[in-house]
Amino acid sequence: MKREETDVLIVGLGPVGAALGVYLGRMGVSAIAIERDAEVYPMPRAAHLDHETMRLLHLAGGAEAVAGASQPLSSYEFRNADGDLLMGFKPAGDLAPTGWPWSSMFHQPTLEHALRARLAEMSTVSTRLCHALKTYETAGDGIVAQVESGEGSYEIAARFIVGCDGGNSAVRRRAGIELDDMGFDEPWLVIDTVLKNGVTRLSTVGLQHCDPKRPVTSMPMAPGRHRFEIMLLPGEKPEDVLPDEAIAAMIAPYADASALDVERRAVYRFHALIAKKWRAGPVILAGDAAHQMPPFLGQGLCSGTRDAANLAWKIEAVLRGRAGGALLDSYQAEREPHVRMITEMAVAMGRVVCTQDAEAARQRDAQMLAAPEASRMSPLLSLEGIKSGILESGGGIAPDPGFGPDNEMGRLDDAAGYAALLIVREEDDASRGFAEAGGFVARLDALPDAGGHLATLMGDAPAILVRPDRYVFGTGETAALAGAWAAYLASGKTAAPAAAA
Repeated sequence: MKREETDVLIVGLGPVGAALGVYLGRMGVSAIAIERDAEVYPMPRAAHLDHETMRLLHLAGGAEAVAGASQPLSSYEFRNADGDLLMGFKPAGDLAPTGWPWSSMFHQPTLEHALRARLAEMSTVSTRLCHALKTYETAGDGIVAQVESGEGSYEIAARFIVGCDGGNSAVRRRAGIELDDMGFDEPWLVIDTVLKNGVTRLSTVGLQHCDPKRPVTSMPMAPGRHRFEIMLLPGEKPEDVLPDEAIAAMIAPYADASALDVERRAVYRFHALIAKKWRAGPVILAGDAAHQMPPFLGQGLCSGTRDAANLAWKIEAVLRGRAGGALLDSYQAEREPHVRMITEMAVAMGRVVCTQDAEAARQRDAQMLAAPEASRMSPLLSLEGIKSGILESGGGIAPDPGFGPDNEMGRLDDAAGYAALLIVREEDDASRGFAEAGGFVARLDALPDAGGHLATLMGDAPAILVRPDRYVFGTGETAALAGAWAAYLASGKTAAPAAAA
């Protein structure tokens, strides 16, 4: 049987697999990305991207296309059957400190086409459509996979196999990795519509209609599109809710069915599941293969993109001998607590929405409406940073100080690329050594930082070190930061804060 060799075999070419491939390609890592389907799935699935994810997708070449096919939410509101505000969230302004909108409702096929176009530019990455994983076996410190194509079967030997192949992941099942069920499993009908007569939006508000008689989500998507998610009632079957007449009746309180075309209708079960292991030797999981969450925070694709951004530079460092295998153990250690926090928040919001018992809904409303209405509307949720893989002075997302209409430099991210970033007040031997090792160095006084976000973050520190996934590794003395970074790459763990002070 024909055999090929590569560093990384990526299984699944949705947004997570494609972003991972671009990140690897930008670092010159050889990879083969296989996808069983011939084309990008033409219907929207994921609906929301936060500013952190837009920034990571910019590093993968997908954000500009998305920005042209997206719209921000003016607010995200949970209202009861009488229309009273139970809770809500509003963005703090037009742009976050990353330089991207706080919240964007987007068109997933547009993103996927953009990522695949960027992936095609990567000389070290081969993309293969209509190729399906049959099985794989571990071999030495890597794997050998059997792949089926229209021309027959062949083998791919790789140092790592990364399953980006969705909730029913063949990579995960072959590895025998179990799922942790967080106890949320609800059936919903998802209806994607295209607005007629040139209408670009029904609303700028994302609405969770928390009516126990029929919970409904009404969500603007990309311009000219709108999504409705309708919870199935006890005893209802898919065939009861899928006909045109049933859909028209269910969305009648929110839209005139004659003013839109139904593009997609499908019944899904909203799950909360997290893989117990994200890595088993050379086998690694990312995206929905590693975790699935209800959509009430719009963080599913955001979380998968963070996986890819966390993982790619670690794989490259191990392959190049600049890091030990323990660095890859940090992947789940860093990402799972973040995903679990988000999933728990999404489940909690889902329980508010999915209440179908009238008395329980009455008690919910009374409790939430007891607070003044002004206090029920909060700033758009800002997610916590990661808890490990950073020094005590790090953990949050770094701002991009190089954006704005008067900035001729463009974004700092464009200059630094997908690499570790050191921002210093003064260059020295430590910063020059960091640059020679493949990092990017910038002087604070050469950056616009019009909003002052970077200066505030640095405080009086001489330097700040930012990881390739744009989490702040730490602030402090330049030599201490560079030394702590090298130690982290070697061990996958950070030294005690005093060692890097």
